[in-house]
Amino acid sequence: MAKFRILIKPAAVKEIEAIPSKKVRQLLVERIRQLAENPYPPGCEKLSGQEKYRLRQGSFRILFPIEDRELVVTVVKVGPRKDVYR
Repeated sequence: MAKFRILIKPAAVKEIEAIPSKKVRQLLVERIRQLAENPYPPGCEKLSGQEKYRLRQGSFRILFPIEDRELVVTVVKVGPRKDVYR
């Protein structure tokens, strides 16, 4: 499988930087990096009514659409489970 490019929206970068725990931030960044190798990892689910997928990392969620033709994964939102879907 070809390697995907990872794009992170500026709003998602701010959301990651706002997380107080350095360890949690590192885990989220590593999980996002792994999307380049496998954009459909185990536990990845398509959101109903949207063309986005979600990936869980602890109590946080990473939301991203996948463009298979261009081999691009764009991270659009990162946040705690209770807020990320709003």
